[in-house]
Amino acid sequence: MDPRFKIAHREALIGVVLAIVHFIWWFGFAYGLGSKPVEEYSYILGFPDWFFYSCIIGFVLVAITVIILAKYVLKDVSLEEEGDEQ
Repeated sequence: MDPRFKIAHREALIGVVLAIVHFIWWFGFAYGLGSKPVEEYSYILGFPDWFFYSCIIGFVLVAITVIILAKYVLKDVSLEEEGDEQ
């Protein structure tokens, strides 16, 4: 098996896990804090707390995580066949 497939599978798994963790974060805050009556909402920077934590903070954390993963974990792999020389 081509070693590039092993790297691609590992990196795809990292991407899927990150997407699942982001969804759990979003769902937990959006429906956890957002399920109370509107009168009981607390606000952060003018946003309801559930929206601020699920959409704004969640996005920022995932964006930072993707940058860190791309810089330090994911590998640059050539897509050229090993026998091809240009």
